[in-house]
Amino acid sequence: MNLIQRAKAIIMSPASEWPVIERESGDVTYLFTNYVAILALIPVVAGFIGTSIIGVSVPVIGTFRVPFFSGLFNALFVYLMTFVVVYVVGLIIDLLAPTFEGQKNSANALKLAVYSYTPVWLAGIFLLIPGLAFLSVLGLYGFYLLSIGLPILMKVPKDKALIYTVTIVVCALVIAIVVGLLQAALVSFPR
Repeated sequence: MNLIQRAKAIIMSPASEWPVIERESGDVTYLFTNYVAILALIPVVAGFIGTSIIGVSVPVIGTFRVPFFSGLFNALFVYLMTFVVVYVVGLIIDLLAPTFEGQKNSANALKLAVYSYTPVWLAGIFLLIPGLAFLSVLGLYGFYLLSIGLPILMKVPKDKALIYTVTIVVCALVIAIVVGLLQAALVSFPR
């Protein structure tokens, strides 16, 4: 799998790419080192540069920059938590499959989680320029990718795919909130 071709295919033609992905191995090490580890760097590096080097313009105050080492710590924390979040979302996808008349398949569930996050990571480039950070909302396209992939990889009836997608998205949002609270607690921890 070529990373650029896969990212382009999953974004541009998910209906034809999910069957290709279904036939591939769902090896955690392979997916994490050859896909997640690379694409997850985009929002992390862009966010670090945008907030710690370029800075955010604040009216009246001027340009605010996150201190370098705090920004570096945040970037490292976010990067590491990306792997945890993707893995846990994959576990949730697999765990919930029978609830929505799908088939449990941990490898396919992980592939769904990994490739559905592609737009989030790609849209992370907009964090490079803080004024464009709002464009990272384009990452929401991942919800659509997930809904298209569930019937193919988890064998969920198409009429159950939407509610299954919503359930997974709610779980992922809860995880993101918990990670955000943990990050805030670590940042405010006295050093």
